[in-house]
Amino acid sequence: MSPRPSVGPRLQRVLALVPYIAAHPGATIEELATRFQVPEGELERDLELLPFCGLPPYTPDRLIDVEIYDGQVWIRFAEYFDRPLRLTAHEGLGLLAAGRALLAVPGSEVDGPLASAVAKLESVVGARGGLAVDVSAGEYLEPLRTASHDHERIEIEYYSFGRDALTTRTIDPWSVFHAFGQWYVAAFCQLADDERLFRVDRVRGVRGTGEHFVPPPPSEVVERRDVYHPRPDDPRVTLRLGPEASWVVDAYPTELAEEHPDGGWTVVLAVSEEPWFDRLLLRLGPDVTVLGPPERRNAGNIAARRLLGRYEGAPNSDA
Repeated sequence: MSPRPSVGPRLQRVLALVPYIAAHPGATIEELATRFQVPEGELERDLELLPFCGLPPYTPDRLIDVEIYDGQVWIRFAEYFDRPLRLTAHEGLGLLAAGRALLAVPGSEVDGPLASAVAKLESVVGARGGLAVDVSAGEYLEPLRTASHDHERIEIEYYSFGRDALTTRTIDPWSVFHAFGQWYVAAFCQLADDERLFRVDRVRGVRGTGEHFVPPPPSEVVERRDVYHPRPDDPRVTLRLGPEASWVVDAYPTELAEEHPDGGWTVVLAVSEEPWFDRLLLRLGPDVTVLGPPERRNAGNIAARRLLGRYEGAPNSDA
């Protein structure tokens, strides 16, 4: 199996730790681990990375110093942090986009020093009220948008991250949208005989079939799209997926995806809508185990009992 990168979420968490600890000197390892939703051992490994962050020639006066004593953490910044920044408009917008991304990391303070700095930067660069970032998705974004608009059934060549394979699929592209830093196609896939979410940057080819489809009601498509806008305070769940459930890695944006030798995965998902999470667990059935947080480990059984109760309480249609 090909190795899967997981450095992105960890790097974001490490960077989000810095402003929080700076604003709360002496915060404990236990407090930080709880706030950023990671095991204490993993948090300590994250903190070990910070002393290597700095500027050339990487002398002590150019690095971040981290002190851990009796379970408490302090950060001392290098000298260059005290110098005023002189940014071009391009650099300012890039820094603003990065700051907004860090504010979405679980544990970030939405009213802390980072949020305050981002708000001031918005005012300086003239982006107060919001910042839209156009994320390129390659040459197939427009053909997919056109097919969705025209309700045209198409054939795509798609790289499956979960299976590490290139497949040919015939799909009905219901909608094309941007969320969680990526472009996606919500579609019915004939190969899977079910609805699927495809990342546009993993599409390797698009061909028309000359056929058309009837799209689902717009309200259903919007409901699916609402899932993919996690906020810092949205709960995160850790799932252990069996090999038969590896499609989840492709179908939903994950904050962590770790593959296991048996073909299964451990993933971390943001849960913006509880009904969506219940439906996902019911759909996966025995192919999923909720690892955490502890209060959600029995979520699948609770959702199943709730659904069964609805059926038992419904009138008998044969009467």
